[in-house]
Amino acid sequence: MTGGGHGYADGDEAPLGGYAALAAAFGAGAALFGAAARRRGVRLPDGVPPWDVLLLGAATFKSSRLLTKDKVTSFVRAPFTRRTEELPAGEVMDEPRGSGLRRAVGDLVSCPFCVSVWTAGALTGGYVVAPRATRLVCAGLGAVTVADWLQYAWTLTEQEAEG
Repeated sequence: MTGGGHGYADGDEAPLGGYAALAAAFGAGAALFGAAARRRGVRLPDGVPPWDVLLLGAATFKSSRLLTKDKVTSFVRAPFTRRTEELPAGEVMDEPRGSGLRRAVGDLVSCPFCVSVWTAGALTGGYVVAPRATRLVCAGLGAVTVADWLQYAWTLTEQEAEG
């Protein structure tokens, strides 16, 4: 096998070592954040209101799309991916390239579902440390999410009107 991947079956390769490194980095980041918050005396909230969960969810959705699909953030993905397609609404389709850790990062930064775990972690950490500021950021990202859906609804309405 090439590129440090390990096959599951029939020569199918996956950069498992790179995935393990990314999972370890995520876990280490969460542990360091938790330790730093504890040292600073940050208390976890007693509960999270459903409205905040929806706000965090909308912000997680939009931030993961921005990081993985937006043309403007291509510079983040470029070292790890290659462009395969231009999509409507300023989005692009990138696919991972390389092998090992490079390939694993390419898989991560080209997958909105994968990146959403990382962005949710960051936003949740922000919610614990600076809830008012995080709600403001989430409200902005939530507003962009609503605006995106309105843009799609407008386009569909125009297409229906034109026949």
